[in-house]
Amino acid sequence: MPVFEPKERSIPAAAGSPKESRHLAIATHSLRKVFGDKVAVRGLTLQVRRGEVFGFLGPNGAGKSTSLKMLLGLVAPSGGSAQLLGQPIGDTETRRKVGFLPEHFRFYDWLTASELLHLHGRLYGIPAVRLRERVLATLELVGLTPHSNKQLRHFSKGMLQRIGLAQAVINNPELLFLDEPTSGLDPVGRRLVRDVIKAQRERGTTVFLNSHLLSEVEVICDRVAFIRAGEVIELREMSSFEEGRTRVMARVKNIGPKELTGLRTWADEIGIEGEHLRMDLRSSDLAPHVLRYLVAGGAEVFEFTPSRLSLEDRFMQILGLDEGF
Repeated sequence: MPVFEPKERSIPAAAGSPKESRHLAIATHSLRKVFGDKVAVRGLTLQVRRGEVFGFLGPNGAGKSTSLKMLLGLVAPSGGSAQLLGQPIGDTETRRKVGFLPEHFRFYDWLTASELLHLHGRLYGIPAVRLRERVLATLELVGLTPHSNKQLRHFSKGMLQRIGLAQAVINNPELLFLDEPTSGLDPVGRRLVRDVIKAQRERGTTVFLNSHLLSEVEVICDRVAFIRAGEVIELREMSSFEEGRTRVMARVKNIGPKELTGLRTWADEIGIEGEHLRMDLRSSDLAPHVLRYLVAGGAEVFEFTPSRLSLEDRFMQILGLDEGF
């Protein structure tokens, strides 16, 4: 992302002690944006730790893009406070440490891949003696070395996505914002993006990832936030999905209202349609207890299939779109 003096003033830093700030890449408190009579971001309060890959999830219109633009200093907030890397958003020196791949980007298509990266490297202020080495290493990182002297107008959509990722990491950023980085990529390209993100995390970079491909988010993120109207409605460690909620799909006869009520001892979500019963248990360890409870209560259990509740399942629940059957 090019470095320039922002036209908009920096807003006050987010509340928090200096000791806390050292461990946070992003800190916001009640960050808000209003366009006329439309509230795009109602009040974003968020903390992203340094060195983690953080997923920023929500439906279209949830305020994700506007939140990103405020964090990057591209849109002035209507209220609230925020910090990037311990400094108020909009700080020029901090921007030199930030990389950004927008969802929709257009580069000068008469430039070659190598020329584009040299341009962005110079905008970041990378010394010429180091820039040539950085360009070669970054092209190799995204698998575009054979195309270094090809004009971008001759690139495929997937190749353009790769060069976009390359310009986002040319400065070895401390904080990397990726907005739909796997858009338009085939499985091989998505794997490359995952590898690049992992490499950035290994060198200590914080990655802030916005993606609709929840299967990709589930594989690579350390934590995720679900947002709606620019507010965090759930924050989750991804490791908890491995050992956390379990969905049970069962076929059961002779189950009464009393037994259904009793199931809430173990299940947060219960749905029943005819003989088909769906339960979202708080832990996979609870499945045997539930099965014994049903049988002891006189229910006839013909099928009982537990499976891990995925990130996509939880996303649909939060949006109220989980039909269950």
